Amino acid sequence: MSKTIELKKEVVSEIANKFRESKSTILVDYRGLDVAEVTELRTQLREAGIDFKVYKNTMTRRAVEAAELSELSDTLVGPTAIAFSNEDVVAPAKILNNFAKDHDALEIKGGIIEGNVASLEQIKELGNLPNYEGLLSMLLSVLQAPVRNFAYATKAIAEQKEEQGA
Repeated sequence: MSKTIELKKEVVSEIANKFRESKSTILVDYRGLDVAEVTELRTQLREAGIDFKVYKNTMTRRAVEAAELSELSDTLVGPTAIAFSNEDVVAPAKILNNFAKDHDALEIKGGIIEGNVASLEQIKELGNLPNYEGLLSMLLSVLQAPVRNFAYATKAIAEQKEEQGA
């Protein structure tokens, strides 16, 4: 009996550490997805470096309390899978939002972003953001715009002076 309790305590501390260490954590209800759909979702998440696991709700509740995120306890009802991302804040929300659009059975229940409990609206907004490369290209185009406009203006002036000289 004590070995079982020790194993459960280890699992609870593992889950609590994952909650503390992850940059972004999303909780989902996967009821209604068939095996092929869950496999497809797991593959997409794994390729993005996201850990996707299903734990017993009682252990997850204890881990949430240990990680001082007790606001999530209400969402731990029914089958719950958890996506942990230690690298990218946006990736889990983006992948799960896109998957939920195509598969009505997947329901986002809640999540944690940078250590703070996030609302469903915040998670959906985060999922609609472009990825890192997209944001970087937007920034570069904004930085290039003044230089590009200056180059067009100088070219126009040079062409105008050529016409006047000819």
